[in-house]
Amino acid sequence: MNYTADIQKPERHFLPKSFVISDWNSLEPFFKDLSDRKIDTREELEKWLRDMSELESIVSEDACWRHIRMTCDTENKELEESFRFFVMEIQPKIQPYADKLNRKLIENPLTSQLDQKKYFTYLRSVKKSIELFREKNIPLQAELSVLSQQFGGISGKMTIVVNDREYTLQQAMKFLESHDRQLRESVYRKIQERRLQDKDALNDLFSKLVEKRDEVARNAGFANYRDYKFVELGRFDYTKEDCFQFHDAVKKYVLPLVNMINENKKKKLGLNELRPWDTEAEPQGIEPLHPFTSGNELLEKTMACFNQLRPFFSDCLKTMKKMDRFDLESRKGKAPGGYNCPLAETGAPFIFMNAAGQMSDVTTMVHEGGHAVHSFLSHQLELSAFKEYPMEIAEVASMAMELFSMDYWDVFFSNKEDLRRAKEHQLERVITIFPWIATIDKFQHWVYENPKHTVEERKQKWVEIYKEFSSPVIDSSGLEVYQKNFWQKQLHLFEVPFYYIEYGIAQLGAVGLWMQFKKNKDKALDNYIQALSLGGTKTLPQLYKTAELEFNFSGDYIKTLMDFLELELKKVIS
Repeated sequence: MNYTADIQKPERHFLPKSFVISDWNSLEPFFKDLSDRKIDTREELEKWLRDMSELESIVSEDACWRHIRMTCDTENKELEESFRFFVMEIQPKIQPYADKLNRKLIENPLTSQLDQKKYFTYLRSVKKSIELFREKNIPLQAELSVLSQQFGGISGKMTIVVNDREYTLQQAMKFLESHDRQLRESVYRKIQERRLQDKDALNDLFSKLVEKRDEVARNAGFANYRDYKFVELGRFDYTKEDCFQFHDAVKKYVLPLVNMINENKKKKLGLNELRPWDTEAEPQGIEPLHPFTSGNELLEKTMACFNQLRPFFSDCLKTMKKMDRFDLESRKGKAPGGYNCPLAETGAPFIFMNAAGQMSDVTTMVHEGGHAVHSFLSHQLELSAFKEYPMEIAEVASMAMELFSMDYWDVFFSNKEDLRRAKEHQLERVITIFPWIATIDKFQHWVYENPKHTVEERKQKWVEIYKEFSSPVIDSSGLEVYQKNFWQKQLHLFEVPFYYIEYGIAQLGAVGLWMQFKKNKDKALDNYIQALSLGGTKTLPQLYKTAELEFNFSGDYIKTLMDFLELELKKVIS
């Protein structure tokens, strides 16, 4: 297989080398050229597609940098305004041209002469975009882009004081690992109380988002935003009924494992009741895991880990480091969460996260590192549209990397018992994330099927769904006021609606790949690389097949994977 981390920014053939997007007037001539250009031969069509791809990648990378810079410093008004300018003044003017170019492609008789195998998923996606496009949705979508980013501004300001020192909520989470139970409870309550201070602002923001999203869907002729979003996300290969089947399977086959994990924690800590602030703790005398002390150390150790797994993976991170493509440490004024942002023209992506020295940061780093490897592997594809891979396979890339890399976590933990604990933590997380995925996904289905709901109805429905997927082993009595608003901490609900079931589908794929890895490491990694190298040029089931995975949500299949995970967890614990 030919792949390299030594990627080069391709030479521009359509736009000037020095061109930088400053305003619409300087950008429009390129769209006009594509729109007006005569296409009389297949060669001219393919040249037109390459030119359009170049323009798309330049626009995409410009938009991404504006978003990256804003999330790195949510208090900088200039950066916020730069992002806002793009989504309000440039993006809305691009959309009518994008629709015109889509129609020009589909209506041209020469399109049928293109290699249908090579172009199938691209053309399917273009037809989907034509189906969804409505002129009157352009201002609404611009407004939604700005509104959804307000979540980061609100959350980025959230801090609490512990022992006379101010911490972001991400930094404060490390206290939940302390063996001092009183401190854990105190910090847990402070975090929840701080969230409650902004509950009304976040409720108002979410209500506006739901209302406008519903309007977008109805303008496009859909009964609700969920049905619209399934089409927009390109979910050609599964349905809402498959999602409901997934929810049921999680209740039936995953929750019993979660209960087992929580019973073990309760026993290990010697507690009569396991409270929410106990789930990350260790018994008295056992220090929390300290895998690194700085963002730079986290990066260096991850590169060493990836190098043992396969040197190419490490080379990808080294290339990114040279290009200054990391912002890893948590700080006040930085947006919450973590992401890998592909940069369509230069190829090397950007990794953003909020590291605070915890075990969960290692998981986040190798997760985003998996996304980064995907960006490198798909960058060699000819058109920017070919690199638009389904989010489900994108999350297989990241979640499988979490599991693959475990064999080399000794770079983070020289002590064998610490390494064992780290693996136990990771496998527990792989299992316990499923109920939360089902909770968030089921909640979204209800929200958008019932867009006229009140804030009180939303609260009640959230509590009902949350309880449905909660472990009865955790005693949450007296904490109901916090539970009612737990959904507000989930960035995806505000910024990327309906993007969450992907984590569940991908976790199944990641566990399937790890099963392969346990039998034959090199074969599993070859399958992984082969599937990711295809970008979005194949359907989701075809990408899974390339990785020698089943694309399957059935209870029986999920049970098989959970049985495997239970066995592996018991091996680590014993």
